[in-house]
Amino acid sequence: MTQELRADCSRCAGLCCVAPAFARSSDFAVDKPAGQACGNLQQDFRCGIHADLRSSGFTGCTVFDCFGAGQQVTQVTFGGDDWRATPALAPGMFAAFSTMRQLHELRWYLTEALARDEAASLHADLGVLLAETEDLCARDAATLAQVDVPGHRGKVNELLLQTGELVRAAVPGRTQDRRGADMIGKKLRKADLRGANLRGAYLIGADLRGADLRRAELIGADLRGADLCGADLTDCLFLTRFQVNAARGDAATRLPAALSRPPHWR
Repeated sequence: MTQELRADCSRCAGLCCVAPAFARSSDFAVDKPAGQACGNLQQDFRCGIHADLRSSGFTGCTVFDCFGAGQQVTQVTFGGDDWRATPALAPGMFAAFSTMRQLHELRWYLTEALARDEAASLHADLGVLLAETEDLCARDAATLAQVDVPGHRGKVNELLLQTGELVRAAVPGRTQDRRGADMIGKKLRKADLRGANLRGAYLIGADLRGADLRRAELIGADLRGADLCGADLTDCLFLTRFQVNAARGDAATRLPAALSRPPHWR
């Protein structure tokens, strides 16, 4: 996965700490309206409690991932300028960040699909859509504001669905179709989920210890609090840092090469 799709906070103007709204909950210790800087954001755009976010009630911050959209908006769309130095840029900058994050997420999925040998028959079409998405990301703020993100996502999703079918079909025998299934808190310890369709499945708090998730499709699956200790996700499909950060795991959890083990995992 390219560096452009990895968050680099040192090149961002703290956009994820300002643009979105926070709701006081188990994920955030305070309410924060959209467009208002978090009280923990320092003048250098660094977080003042970064090392203690989870213990301070800001678990949601440790889960969030912008797919590199923050530095793209700050350094490319706005040429290194920021909302503090030029307050008039704030509305456009925050709106661009929201659009850019969605486009970068689509780039993440398309890049992964292009790397799958099972989807070789789709590579030409995937390449065209990736180039189109990258072109949108390079546009100015005014153009970004006019992007039909749902429409573009729909086009991308058609190919991602086909990619998922091809990858899962490579698993011998019958695979499970649990798309959108309610599996909250389900006991799935050591379950054989190879090639399972878990697209959009609710796996909140599920016990997936030691489960085999190779070639399982996980796009949109809710893994908040899911226990992945000892699970094998080495070549699962469409897993993101956001999902991994929201789950629990340990040194025995096997992740795809593009993803690293979160610091809060034991």
